[in-house]
Amino acid sequence: MTKHYDVIVVGAGSMGMAAGYYIARQGVKVLLVDAFDPPHDQGSHYGETRIIRHAYGEGREYVPLALRSQVLWDELEKKTHHKIFRQAGAMGFGPKGNAPFIDEAIESGKEYDLNVEHLTGAQTKERFPGLNVPDDYSAFYEPNSGFLFSENCIQAYRELAEQHGAELSVNNPVKDIEAYEDSVKVITEKGSFTSDKLIISAGSWSGKIASKVGLDLPLVPTRQPVAWFEADEALFNSNVFPTFMVEVPSGDTDTRAIYYGFPTFDGCGVKVGRHDYVEAIDPDTVNRDFGFDENDEGHIREFLDRFMPGASGALKKGVICMYTRTPDGHFIIDKHPEHAHISIAAGFAGHGFKFASVVGEILSQLAISGETSHDISIFNLNRPSLRESSVAKK
Repeated sequence: MTKHYDVIVVGAGSMGMAAGYYIARQGVKVLLVDAFDPPHDQGSHYGETRIIRHAYGEGREYVPLALRSQVLWDELEKKTHHKIFRQAGAMGFGPKGNAPFIDEAIESGKEYDLNVEHLTGAQTKERFPGLNVPDDYSAFYEPNSGFLFSENCIQAYRELAEQHGAELSVNNPVKDIEAYEDSVKVITEKGSFTSDKLIISAGSWSGKIASKVGLDLPLVPTRQPVAWFEADEALFNSNVFPTFMVEVPSGDTDTRAIYYGFPTFDGCGVKVGRHDYVEAIDPDTVNRDFGFDENDEGHIREFLDRFMPGASGALKKGVICMYTRTPDGHFIIDKHPEHAHISIAAGFAGHGFKFASVVGEILSQLAISGETSHDISIFNLNRPSLRESSVAKK
């Protein structure tokens, strides 16, 4: 007999696992289905840490969600034995007047009266001597931000969800989904399940999964190398150096590249990645060998040599993660246009993990009541930048 649930979550990674917890703690019968066994090394949560910042270069509309996320992460840490958040601060820098990301972060901090300092390049070097920043650059520093231990976050939400009665079906890829007027049937390699409500939050596989319920989403998975380097602990330890997002010239060209990174702690080394790779990949066939492309280390090394020479030591390790991008860089969080009992959360574009807690809360509200207390209007499926692609297949 096919087992029935109130809600099924397809994709139990960052947002899905959080949603499972927030649903289960309300006494709602929920099943989380995942092709792997979260936390794992195939998802967008892989790589130990993720930045959380409140002043937001991607758009000031995100600030209320970032602040709510921080509250929920702090609550999660109090409920679990896992370390969730480390307050190391966050900073950013770029050419004055020619770094829109940095300018928007500064303006968002002003609009929401956040604790954010606006610095010149010279002041930034004085504050953080490990940096080689041109004097005429513009920078910001936000002391209340820091980083999340991403795999701990997933594990903590999993443990709490199961304590509240959530069921998991792991290492179990979804083969098909049948959507009916007021229910769904999820067909997996290990059998079929039915539910009244469905949440799709499958990371880089969201486009493939969403197509099974008639959604043609403009989602582009991309391959993202990240690496850890030996660094001068006196200059780059998390006690004295923050996380960072910077917008700087790319090589000898006039174009800009965005890099992000983390201080060293417990001897792990400085972690750095480049944010703006856009070449589409298939998550089922992508080459996950770090160094397969010479730029995996090369671009990061160029950045470190130029702006953080004391962190450009020996390569300690490198991994490949994945982003899933939308055309405008904003998330998709919405209900299916033809099946209101199906919700979708996708396209988190490399800046979504910090929001996993609040997105889980949003998805739980959409599944249980059909609406959310949060403003998610910029993430809707009907916005112009997504309308150019056929959202609902005819």
